[in-house]
Amino acid sequence: MPAVRDLTPEDAPELTALYAEYDWWEDREVEGVRDALAETEVAVGVWSDGRLVAAARVLTDYNYYANVFDVIVAADRRGDGLGEVLMEAVRDHPDLQSVPGLSLLCREGLVPFYESVGFELFGPEFEVPEGTTEELVRMTYAHDES
Repeated sequence: MPAVRDLTPEDAPELTALYAEYDWWEDREVEGVRDALAETEVAVGVWSDGRLVAAARVLTDYNYYANVFDVIVAADRRGDGLGEVLMEAVRDHPDLQSVPGLSLLCREGLVPFYESVGFELFGPEFEVPEGTTEELVRMTYAHDES
């Protein structure tokens, strides 16, 4: 039976090892992950057989927004239901109950999984205060590393 608990900066080595299984995050180092956990409002981990097997972080203002990031399940445990356990723990986390909902970005192939745990597609069209709708555009900014 998996155990769920909040992650702390002391869990950085285990979380870094879990990230290393995934190409997107294989360059993350323990100190950076430790710092990220220290500044993350809600971080949840799922443990099985003494090993961290799933994790997610949530950045929130506890009032309007809660954005889920870095959702991961150990490669050798995918398909075991741990993603559902993790997302239920995030969704039901006591610190997030004052927020009207959660949001996240995911790859298109993961949409069915997130729908299975209660998330809905959020189209680009959004209601604006003037009573009409407008399309939203996702934008990013990357600092120049030179």
